[in-house]
Amino acid sequence: MKILITGGAGYIGSVLTPHLLAEGHAVTVLDSFIFGQNSLADCCKYDSFEVVRGDCRDEATLRPLLAKADVVIPLAALVGAPMCKADPVAARTVNQDAIEMLCKLASPEQWILMPVTNSGYGIGEKDKFCTEESPLRPISLYGVTKVAAEAAVLARTNSLTFRLATVFGMSPRMRLDLLVNDFVYRAVTDRAVLIFEGHFKRNFVHIQDVARVFSYALKNFATMKGRPYNVGLEEANLSKLELCAAIKRQLPGFVYVEAPIGEDPDKRDYIVSNQRLLSTGFQTEWGLDRGIRELIKGYTILRNSRYGNV
Repeated sequence: MKILITGGAGYIGSVLTPHLLAEGHAVTVLDSFIFGQNSLADCCKYDSFEVVRGDCRDEATLRPLLAKADVVIPLAALVGAPMCKADPVAARTVNQDAIEMLCKLASPEQWILMPVTNSGYGIGEKDKFCTEESPLRPISLYGVTKVAAEAAVLARTNSLTFRLATVFGMSPRMRLDLLVNDFVYRAVTDRAVLIFEGHFKRNFVHIQDVARVFSYALKNFATMKGRPYNVGLEEANLSKLELCAAIKRQLPGFVYVEAPIGEDPDKRDYIVSNQRLLSTGFQTEWGLDRGIRELIKGYTILRNSRYGNV
């Protein structure tokens, strides 16, 4: 298929783009490359790969690219509460307004497969799993814009959304700020972490399974369209303390301590059911332990020392 990916050079796109190319799809990426990344360099060997440097909010740039696509995967976003808080105007225009424009420009026949976030659940009820029918109560601008964008996408005929759990794992465009990635990095480099409100729970999913779920949906679109799907590991609804314990099993020298005072500015706390997606036949392949092993190897290569002396 001819697939347009906005933000395709980001953390997820840098894994998803080569995955789709290897499966034989033609992929065009629209990205602003604001981080100066070269994460798609290896994709240039594919004749079926095209790349455009531009802004997903620019209708003049988007319209001709959209006209050639069978499928659109809008990844372009300001991701995470801190980034959105730092630039709320860009958060709204990229995360929400650009998606609403895309939905207006797309023909009814074109498919849109959009990742959103399960952070829209905000603060869940104790010991009660959030399903796709649970109320959406986002507690950050990031969550608010993603919930609004999802509503616009699902109002179309040929669309579906993936409410992604907190993603982890290695990517050519690496992010160290995601919870598992961050804690493993600290365990490898600092050998210690101080935790605030360690009982807060989240669901997690490996980036390779995120790429796989898009491929799966392309093959099963007729039966899956029109609905949101939680995407996460059923066995990984974990608190921060439980996550640290899993890391310590592989890095015994890792020390983690819960602070007796202080708060985490991120108040998300919920557990998630992924049964709707699993009932379609999709199975994850990357468990938490396997992902931690991968990250340990990755951080043997990477060092976040741009401003350090070593």
